[in-house]
Amino acid sequence: MNLNKCFGIAGWKNSGKTSLVAGLVTEISNRGFSVSTIKHAHHTFDLDTPKTDSFKHREAGANEVVLVSANRWAIQHELRDNDEPDFETMLTKLSPCDLVLVEGYKRENIAKLEIIGPESDRESLWTKDKNIKAIACDVELENCPLPHFHRNDITEIANFILKTCEVK
Repeated sequence: MNLNKCFGIAGWKNSGKTSLVAGLVTEISNRGFSVSTIKHAHHTFDLDTPKTDSFKHREAGANEVVLVSANRWAIQHELRDNDEPDFETMLTKLSPCDLVLVEGYKRENIAKLEIIGPESDRESLWTKDKNIKAIACDVELENCPLPHFHRNDITEIANFILKTCEVK
């Protein structure tokens, strides 16, 4: 996957990143483009639950468990004390698509939009990250030279991302 076709949604916890990404996926998909997402979690997560067959396989020591149904398939890979793979390695796991929206990798060297929530008291990322190309915030920011969108302006943010990533 070409890094130029990746666009990040960055921001601090509870700023609205997931809601924005979900809205953008719907908007951009409805325009006929294929969109994939990568989400980095800073916590432990499970895709299956206790007592399921796949859970039992993984708990028994399987390095990978593939789940397949008529509606979807998924591969779970256990790191088993190995290092977390980097962003570019994870990109190679995706099938070809028109655009990858990235949530949670705020320090990656890709174009990003910073979303700033109403209760944010953290320092803005755009002041130190040259990869932030626009801001989504419901109030004006002093001395911010970047394009500014309201957090719920999905159509205009989608237009900006598609133009920035040259998705046609």
